[in-house]
Amino acid sequence: MEAPAGLRLALVFAVLVHLSLLPTSYSLSSQDLQIVSAERRIDLTSHITRVYLTLKVENTGTSPPASEILLAFPPTEVDHIALLKAAVTVGKKKKKSYLPLDVKPSEGPEAPNETKFFTVLLLNPLSVGESLTLEVLYVLTHSLEPFPLEISQSEPQLVYYHDSAILLSPYHIKQQITVIKTPSTKVESFSRVEPTDHAGTELKYGPYEDRSPYSFSPIIIHFENNNPFAVVEELVREVEISHWGSLQITEHYKLVHAGAQHKGVFSRVDYQSRPSLSGVSSFKHLIARLPPRVHSVYYRDEIGNISSSHLRKDSRKSELEIEPRYPLFGGWKATFVIGYGLPLQDFLFESSDGRRYLNFTFGCPLAETVVDKLTIKVGGVAGGIKKPFCHCSFSSGTKLGVEALVVYFVSVNALTSYSYLDVVGRTVVVLEKKNVVPEHNSPFQVYYNFNPIFMLAEPLMLASVFFFLFVACVAYLHIDLSIRNFIVESFHLDYDCLVAGVLQKSNMITNFVVHLEVMKIFQSYRFELAK
Repeated sequence: MEAPAGLRLALVFAVLVHLSLLPTSYSLSSQDLQIVSAERRIDLTSHITRVYLTLKVENTGTSPPASEILLAFPPTEVDHIALLKAAVTVGKKKKKSYLPLDVKPSEGPEAPNETKFFTVLLLNPLSVGESLTLEVLYVLTHSLEPFPLEISQSEPQLVYYHDSAILLSPYHIKQQITVIKTPSTKVESFSRVEPTDHAGTELKYGPYEDRSPYSFSPIIIHFENNNPFAVVEELVREVEISHWGSLQITEHYKLVHAGAQHKGVFSRVDYQSRPSLSGVSSFKHLIARLPPRVHSVYYRDEIGNISSSHLRKDSRKSELEIEPRYPLFGGWKATFVIGYGLPLQDFLFESSDGRRYLNFTFGCPLAETVVDKLTIKVGGVAGGIKKPFCHCSFSSGTKLGVEALVVYFVSVNALTSYSYLDVVGRTVVVLEKKNVVPEHNSPFQVYYNFNPIFMLAEPLMLASVFFFLFVACVAYLHIDLSIRNFIVESFHLDYDCLVAGVLQKSNMITNFVVHLEVMKIFQSYRFELAK
């Protein structure tokens, strides 16, 4: 009986130790860290919400140094987060610099109202008595709710924004302030959590002092926002590499106006005669920021080429202003294709290990546009293909040597496609990501092994086809086809025999007729003699 009792006691002790160790880091962080000051600036000037946080964090406890900081978000806000960045401030004033930090989702401690957490990993642990300044940026999409849901052509667009006047955090906050910037001074209503101040295009909540962890004070702001709610439901970017010196880009767009739905009829006369009053929430053109030295640009839809576009180029950038065939109101959609060419030497390079790599820009070229689903296909790498495997959070590749390096969490796959005169096929790297914003527009690389002998495949194939065609023509003209001559000679012989036979029969008939005539004359002569 002693052994089982001791075993049970050991198991109970192990479970208690395990349970006590699981939340230790979080509980120590929550108790020992505090936010000395928090400044939050919320930018609502477009349909993309950008939040800038400046947190001064101090370790006031007696526990070991803290190696991470938790960021808390309400569950309704987490679903709209498209991007989350964090950096630590180093130096002061003119010598100030920012060192980026890794941010990852985290389970976090038990918190009220199903609070979600992200963990910021510090470069150097924060010792007791030390403090640091943390800069955080997160971008929200589809966080503005149109109200009313439907508007006519002559009505402005009003939207709701939901948030908290007090920063949600697992730490004690000594002092905080929140500043919300709207696109105009036309604010229909807003929640008041004193002290609250409204001046021009800014709403100021705070300062608030000594707020306990997980404090939350909901607010609603109802304001006018007539900026283009341009949302690309699906964007497919095809990057075709031609090692003969060109890079061809084809982009397929499914664009929609995600603002308040348009109701009633559309008047083209009012829209053109009163642009400041009619259709103020609609948009009729967008700007696509393209790389420099772009050429062979086209813009078309299912009907054909659309001539209402303008291209402006300089040595550093190119801007393509596109206009759909009709202005887009709330709920209206447009589907179109943009294509252009780029010099290969500006984007394709050779690494130190002998591999080729493409350095291109991730994201959407359209300015201030949200992409619900982005697919980038990089093709033109000749050779076989195998299933891709993930090297780390930001890198994926194939066992064949094709590797994609992206600075965001994306789905990376690879497949084989066949183009003109292809025999073994080409490797196509497919990158997919949802909820893409302009802040995602950063370079990514695709590494692959390339054998220059593959460049000669198509020319040799074409040369071989033309050579064999030429040989076939020469053979047709100069080779004596004996079977054909025999048939022709037999035909001539049969024809001569037939003609001779016809003539013979004709002579026989003629002789018979002459014989009959002679007999008739002879009979007549005998009849006359008998008389």
